[in-house]
Amino acid sequence: MTRTVTVGLDGSRESHAAARWAAREALRRSARLELVLAWENDPYPYATAADESAERTVREAAADLSRRYPALETRTRCLSGRPSKMLVGAAEEADLLVLGSRGLGLAVGFLVGSVALPVVAHVSRPVVLVRAGAAAPYGDGPPDEAEPAGEIVVGLDLDRPPEEPLTFAFETAARWAARLRVVHGWGLPPAYGARESAVPESLAEEMTGEKDEALRMLLLPWRDKWPEVDVDRQVSLGWPARELLQASSGAPLVVVGRRRRTAPVGTRIGSVTHAVLHHTEAPVAVVPHD
Repeated sequence: MTRTVTVGLDGSRESHAAARWAAREALRRSARLELVLAWENDPYPYATAADESAERTVREAAADLSRRYPALETRTRCLSGRPSKMLVGAAEEADLLVLGSRGLGLAVGFLVGSVALPVVAHVSRPVVLVRAGAAAPYGDGPPDEAEPAGEIVVGLDLDRPPEEPLTFAFETAARWAARLRVVHGWGLPPAYGARESAVPESLAEEMTGEKDEALRMLLLPWRDKWPEVDVDRQVSLGWPARELLQASSGAPLVVVGRRRRTAPVGTRIGSVTHAVLHHTEAPVAVVPHD
């Protein structure tokens, strides 16, 4: 089966940045890039013009990417319907979905909360959200012409450590020849209240050391499977989202998890993932897990 990276377009600056990010990732994966534009085309006198505009948008985007990356295989699709629903369906046939995380373009756009959040909440594949101007992991040229700068960052909950985000992070770090930083932020037991200063420094250091050792042991199977990946551990006393956001400064990619949903409606994705999506400038990979 042909590997596929799918990118959602809406004509905005952000979606074109996502398309360039997706193109380079498709080349790294030896995958085909599928460019999808989805919009709600209500019956009105200019529907034909809207159809033609959508088709022109994806054709021009595909042509631009082919000029930038001659080795890239592309396919285009225009889908009429609710964008979030259409993109979730398109993602089911792909290995990875890439979206611009902000912007308002041809139709509804990918403003966080309008299209991106419903897609992230319901899709069964990993989703990467890219902001316009986000640092590209390989520069703007083909991926074999530059190495990624900085460390890939992945957030991990030691109480309920899911396998899927870690596997995605290690696979990506190996593919990009990048370092990997695993971040665990932890809070005080209820007996200490909400203030971090309430715990003696010596006790905080002891508890942090215990958690760091637990993290080291947890990572052993992944380090054995991907020995070529250099891994840094970061265990900090503090709100997990804050620690992850601080670590993400300058990162080429941040990886977070999202528990798979069974409810057909709603956009709950978890407080940490929600905070990272809204506040980091780095591309964010949201990986669903059980």
